Amino acid sequence: MHQLNRTDRLYALAEELRAVAPRPRSARWLAARFEVSVRTVERDLDALKQSGVPITADTGRSGGYSLDRARTLPPLALTAGEALAVGIALRSAASSPFAGAARSAARKVLAGLSPDVRRREEVLAARVHTVGDVEAPAGTPTDTLADAVASGRVLRLAYTDSAGHDSQRDVEPLGLLWGTRGWYLMAWCRRREGVRGFHVGRITAVTELAEHAPPRDADLRRELDRLDADPLRT
Repeated sequence: MHQLNRTDRLYALAEELRAVAPRPRSARWLAARFEVSVRTVERDLDALKQSGVPITADTGRSGGYSLDRARTLPPLALTAGEALAVGIALRSAASSPFAGAARSAARKVLAGLSPDVRRREEVLAARVHTVGDVEAPAGTPTDTLADAVASGRVLRLAYTDSAGHDSQRDVEPLGLLWGTRGWYLMAWCRRREGVRGFHVGRITAVTELAEHAPPRDADLRRELDRLDADPLRT
């Protein structure tokens, strides 16, 4: 097998131990399996234990590392959008008495994702921004919107603007804004030839096109500040 990066290797180590549980795997066997040194495997397993994965080490000739399946769950079948929604909900507890538990739960949710979905969630999370000190708004962007932001594909929106006018827009997604009035899709609007904010509640239909959006040199933070001042600007 090709050598994995550390994030993917940690996930694969946990799943290897889960698959053979309650039987153990030796560090030497795991090192050969993932084409790394024994010392690297031991560091990785220690990192998993520190993050809360129930791994135990047994000594002796037939010993090794094993995982307690009764205290852990199999990988979660979440989309990138669903994982982001869970992460946002958990982050909203940051100022509550459950802040520590929420941070721990968020780490476990991410650890349980497949490598591909986890990478997409990480890309998507980096493109979600907040304006002001806001409470969690009701509802979340659809998977189509979230996946388009993560993949960079062009979207065709059926949209009703703040004045009640209906239009069709082809847009290049740049990010998602979590603001005082709910969710906005930040995108380069080909009709307006500029960055615009589209209130998710006014998007009546969305189609993901096959085209990948070209790179845009847009100052998204400046646009977020403008939207905060004028939230109806579309």
